[in-house]
Amino acid sequence: MVKVLFVCMGNICRSPTAEGMFQKLVNQYGLSDSLEIDSAGTHAYHIEESPDPRAQMAAAKREADISIYRARRVEERDFEYYDYILAMDRENLNNLKDAAPSEYHNKIELFLEYAPNLPEREVPDPYYGGQSGFERVLDLVEAASEGLLSKIILKDF
Repeated sequence: MVKVLFVCMGNICRSPTAEGMFQKLVNQYGLSDSLEIDSAGTHAYHIEESPDPRAQMAAAKREADISIYRARRVEERDFEYYDYILAMDRENLNNLKDAAPSEYHNKIELFLEYAPNLPEREVPDPYYGGQSGFERVLDLVEAASEGLLSKIILKDF
């Protein structure tokens, strides 16, 4: 079982969107029994809240239901438990590395490193913008999800 954790700041926009879109892709490949997928935030702003309604709407247009997810904060045990800990941006990458014991730093990466054809390395936070920001997040997340799944299939299966 390969375990993947997506991380943003509050766990109501980017990371649940990544979780939902990656889960959709994993399901399409028939690998849902081989991967465990979750998301979390580096801050405790929205614990137990559903994803932002705008994120839910954007994901639903692409046939992913993220309404079932609930925000949680990254916990110390996550660093040992997950094989891939994927930050949406450099700020959260640094927050994760500050919180993680050094022996787990190799598991912590920027998610968009799995989309080498994109010029961006960070998934922008759409929270304070309009609906188009959520659509852009989905575009980036879908590209990185393909790359991540390809790496997992080659490396872990």
